[in-house]
Amino acid sequence: MSEISVASPPERASRRDVGFAIGVVAILTILFLPIPAPLIDLGLALSIALSVLILMVSLWIQKPLEFSAFPTVLLIATLLRLALGIGTTRLILSHGGDGVHAAGHIISGFAQLVMSGDFVIGIVVFVILITVNFLVITKGATRIAEVGARFTLDAIPGKQMAIDADLNAGLIDDKEAQRRRHELEEESAFFGSMDGASKFVRGEAVASLIIIAVNIFGGIIIGVTRHGLALGDAADVFTRLSVGDGLVSQIPALIISLAAGLLVSKGGTRGSTDKAVLGQLGAYPRALYVASGLLFCLSLVPGLPLLPFAALGGVMGFVAYKVPEHVARQKAAEAAREAEKQQQQEAAQAKDSVRESLRSAEIEIAVGKQLATVLLRNPGEIAHRIGKMRRKFAERYGFVVPDIRVGEALSLPAKNYQIRMHGTAVAGLEMRLGEMLVVVGDGPSPDVPGDETREPAFGMKALWVSEAYAAEVKREGFSPIDALSVVLTHVSEVVSNNLAQLLSYKDMRALLDRLDPEYKRLIEDICPSQISYSGLQAVLKLLLAERVSIRNLHLILEAVAEIVPHARRTEQVVEHVRMRMAQQICGDLSEGGVLKVLRLGARWDLTFHESLKRDAKGEVIEFDIDPRLVEQFGTEAAAAIREKMRSSGGFALVTAPDARPYLRMIVERMFPSLPVLSHVEIARGVEISSLGAIS
Repeated sequence: MSEISVASPPERASRRDVGFAIGVVAILTILFLPIPAPLIDLGLALSIALSVLILMVSLWIQKPLEFSAFPTVLLIATLLRLALGIGTTRLILSHGGDGVHAAGHIISGFAQLVMSGDFVIGIVVFVILITVNFLVITKGATRIAEVGARFTLDAIPGKQMAIDADLNAGLIDDKEAQRRRHELEEESAFFGSMDGASKFVRGEAVASLIIIAVNIFGGIIIGVTRHGLALGDAADVFTRLSVGDGLVSQIPALIISLAAGLLVSKGGTRGSTDKAVLGQLGAYPRALYVASGLLFCLSLVPGLPLLPFAALGGVMGFVAYKVPEHVARQKAAEAAREAEKQQQQEAAQAKDSVRESLRSAEIEIAVGKQLATVLLRNPGEIAHRIGKMRRKFAERYGFVVPDIRVGEALSLPAKNYQIRMHGTAVAGLEMRLGEMLVVVGDGPSPDVPGDETREPAFGMKALWVSEAYAAEVKREGFSPIDALSVVLTHVSEVVSNNLAQLLSYKDMRALLDRLDPEYKRLIEDICPSQISYSGLQAVLKLLLAERVSIRNLHLILEAVAEIVPHARRTEQVVEHVRMRMAQQICGDLSEGGVLKVLRLGARWDLTFHESLKRDAKGEVIEFDIDPRLVEQFGTEAAAAIREKMRSSGGFALVTAPDARPYLRMIVERMFPSLPVLSHVEIARGVEISSLGAIS
């Protein structure tokens, strides 16, 4: 049984290389060896076919770099035409006396077709083709290639810097950067090669003129002296052959010049030439209507033919009428594809529905059925107010709180709502539908019927008042609050009290990625060699737990970098950061440039100081205080703080630096929003107003 061997891809590639080299050598042999007329006909047919192929490829490519081999192809095609021109010159001068078929049937056929039996017509047509090719198409293509090459080379440094900037910013990876750099190199090499390759066609046009002149005058002399032809007969035969040869060579040259012009003029336009040109010309129906109207007007002018102008006007009008329908169908098809793609994505998501059900919203407002009809009646308003609230938190605290999801919960009582964080209910209230909340605090109540309650956000004394009394309540100087405002105010306060839980590791990394490059290098210096990223997150969480804004993240990082070589405990790092951020902390707490403070008092200062247990290095390792003293301090502090809140508004509690964290731990259970400062956190130049002491 015989075996059939199949060449492997490397072998086929090797054979292709050898075949290509043989073809180039065959072209070179035409320059030196005499070629019979049938082979000349084959070569001329190949030249015409190659030029048409190059033109079609130039029309259909999406961008110029897809035909980056064009300069090489242009050189080979030019060399082929010049070699065939020399071969036909040899045949014309050697066998021209035998008649018009001496140089092959293609040349004689073109001579008969174009010249119509008169060589003067052929000379005129040939000169026109040379003029169009040399002065119009080739000159314009050469200029475009020259300018494109210069601009491309000038733009290389800026494009390289843009690629490096995108790579450093993390917008692209190494592979994409390498691909873009390689494309940039190819683009510069292509336009540089096109600048030189366009000179081939100009040189060939000059060579064609010289060759046809040599063929005519040399052929006449040879025909008269060697073949014994009369001068008129020699001029007729050799002029026909020479002009036919020139036409056969100039038609492919003109086609390739047109392809070169289309290629370099494409520029930054993407898509095939028909889509780029026809799509842009036909994209404006009004322009087509105006052109159609002008053609109809010209058709009515006396002396001008009616049919051509009227026919073209009708065609343009019809196209202008059909373009909007075509665009509408394209948009509909695109919308259908997008809808199908969306359905596929939803189907893929449905497969992971069990996995999605395990995820809980970071912040969620769950409302009962009846309350949902009131709150969710206008989804746009609640979305706008939630977005405004999130922007306020971002500006004040320096990070974006997660999306707040609002939805109906059938498990809740019909008039209740719950505020959930990570799926756990942290607050809630039963609302009164058709009533408004009036906050009265410790002052007088409005003279209208109402039920006493506590405002959910701050626990202040309030009344539920019917909406019918809203105008009367306003006349008495009170501000009734609608149900949506009550809920969103409660959400805002709950979020403020739980900022530390909302700063995720992903949020922290996003904040670090937005920093300037200098601070990114600072992070690389300290993380993870001196403090881990999770440790840095813990520092930010402790600051947010006491409502200290992290908007000046660069200052926080500088303070962390100062202390981490000497202290590793998170609490120590946070206390140092707070001291460095004293100006910001005092500025946020001041009212009218004055910081109101309530001191701890000498007795309690001493009690807290004695409760701090230290090691040999003097660092606090334990807070050991009698529980009875904690209870007594809580009673006295609550009374003093409530009294000052009623009379003085907002203020801060001030104590010694070592005792500050422990004092905050005790106070926050009674007054979560009350700031606790140490003496070193009061910035220089801040005006202090002392409200007294807890003693």
